[in-house]
Amino acid sequence: MNKLLQILLSLIIISLSPNLLAAAADEVKTDSDDFETTTFEDEIYDPLEGINRAVFGFNNVADKIILEPAAKGYKKLPTPIQSGIGNFIKNLKLPLVAVNQLLQGQGKNAVESTGRFFINSTIGILGLIDVADKVGLEQKEEDFGQTLATYGVGDGFYIVLPLFGPSNLRDTAGMVMTMMTDPVNAYATNQGEAWAIPVRTAANAVDQRSKIIDEVNALRDNSVDYYAAVRSSYYQNRKAAIMNTDDDVLTPLPLISIEFE
Repeated sequence: MNKLLQILLSLIIISLSPNLLAAAADEVKTDSDDFETTTFEDEIYDPLEGINRAVFGFNNVADKIILEPAAKGYKKLPTPIQSGIGNFIKNLKLPLVAVNQLLQGQGKNAVESTGRFFINSTIGILGLIDVADKVGLEQKEEDFGQTLATYGVGDGFYIVLPLFGPSNLRDTAGMVMTMMTDPVNAYATNQGEAWAIPVRTAANAVDQRSKIIDEVNALRDNSVDYYAAVRSSYYQNRKAAIMNTDDDVLTPLPLISIEFE
């Protein structure tokens, strides 16, 4: 029962994460010459749009009253503290990133991600300092949704998950796989430290949200249809992530790992 409560609490915190809002921010950052919104809209299968819009509205309210205020408070912390927290969170994701890179046949990237993890976990003081980046081992993101896509699994229909934000059937399956396989949270649970799981999730959500406060507010205030803008941005970012598009072309959707794993 305690594990179930941990899971439920984690899901609630995750859903307040910037999955939805990071997508919105990227819509603002993306050059329309790179990706035509109408093209993506034509490709999106959204048979549950009525329900999705209702859930989207709920998520938007949750962000306004919980996550955004927390992110603004977090932004007041000294920059070195924010950087340390962000680095620590990114470092914990690397084991699963490496696994997905291997599954996608990216052997070199998997070796580099593994190297990043060990360097930053040791010399970088448990990942607080990104030493690996300074020696040329850059952070790369891969997840199970991307892995499934490389094996030919289609998007499925679009769905806005309560609190989780925008997704589709394939990426939702990927999130479940992440929940079941993350070694860091599995270790915490086995050590009787399951309390660290929702703390990790909350820290990730606030850290990511703090980076896109102005962008999200701009899109929210200026969009004729905020729901459609976020939906389009989500698909643009997922396509870019799957195709490993250069960051200079399109800012990838921040990886919202299911930190309950």
